[in-house]
Amino acid sequence: MKRILSLILFIGYISNSFSQTPVDEIRTRFLDAESKIVMVAAHRAAHNNFPENSLPAIQEAIDIGVDIVELDVKVTKDGVPVLMHDGTINRTTTGTGKLADYSLEELHKFRLVHQGHTTDHLIPTFLEALKLVKGKVLVDIDIKTDQLDPIITIIKKMECENQIFWFDNDYEALEYVQSVDNDFMLMPRAYSYEMADSAIVRFHPEAVHIDFSFYTADVTDLIISNQARVWINALGLYDLAFGTEKEEEALNKLLKFRANIIQTDQPELLLKALRKRGLHP
Repeated sequence: MKRILSLILFIGYISNSFSQTPVDEIRTRFLDAESKIVMVAAHRAAHNNFPENSLPAIQEAIDIGVDIVELDVKVTKDGVPVLMHDGTINRTTTGTGKLADYSLEELHKFRLVHQGHTTDHLIPTFLEALKLVKGKVLVDIDIKTDQLDPIITIIKKMECENQIFWFDNDYEALEYVQSVDNDFMLMPRAYSYEMADSAIVRFHPEAVHIDFSFYTADVTDLIISNQARVWINALGLYDLAFGTEKEEEALNKLLKFRANIIQTDQPELLLKALRKRGLHP
């Protein structure tokens, strides 16, 4: 009987080990607000070599080891969620006009543009993106539409609820998401200490998005003490400093008051800088 029991326990352990995915470890880290690990979010995926919000950019972000891929989701005229940041498709594709005025079939007549050059890549659907990231990284959905139900439907279809969190400064949109599924993770944006406090009371979020205008010890102590991570952006001047003699100074400013998620357009360089300090595995 002892041997049988030992065998059952061993099989259970092996089964559980094999059922774990990379995103399980990342999610555990994400939910630990006191963790010393600084998480890295790839803004619009890793888009230095590929178009932003594209499938190869997402794959590159996964390959270089980011924790989070930030994606912008809109909905087509025929109700299909796709990845697109701007209100129009002018900047990032060979087409023009509002994305919401096109069906998916019509959008697929265009190609994504990267750094002024036309590529072979299409505007990806949100479903395609989830198939690519499933079990691998967390996804920050930057809400760019009031049509949330089609997005939620795909998340549930793919059973990716555990690796999605929702970002917006529209608290009514976040409330709607929470009303549909209280287990969805949220990241409200705040613009002051008072707004951060209000967001914490209102949502009990997993993270709070702040900016440098009110990045202080008081703000981050408030957020972390309420078991939420602190998200801040390196976009712009801080990103430009990575890989240069100004890297240490930039990183010191980003980490000064314990921000522990950094969004960047330079995920590979930021990961390298954090790993030098032992702040990322």
